[in-house]
Amino acid sequence: MGFIWTILIGFIAGVIAKFVTPGRNEPSGFILTTILGIVGAFLATWLGQAMGWYSADEGAGLIGAIVGAVIVLVIWGMVSRKRG
Repeated sequence: MGFIWTILIGFIAGVIAKFVTPGRNEPSGFILTTILGIVGAFLATWLGQAMGWYSADEGAGLIGAIVGAVIVLVIWGMVSRKRG
């Protein structure tokens, strides 16, 4: 159930992160933004567990997932600009 919860939180975090990320042009698609938000939620969960903020069976909350999604979106924007 934690996996599904992380995906759901990541979906919401991706949408929110799209609006708060500077240079909103990257990434351009809703599906890509959502996927990157889910990746950001998993990143926040992994980092939080590695740092001891969350226990092994606990996922990142909405704020942590948004921070993770913003980080992933900014990195994606920098990488995609260099390629294009």
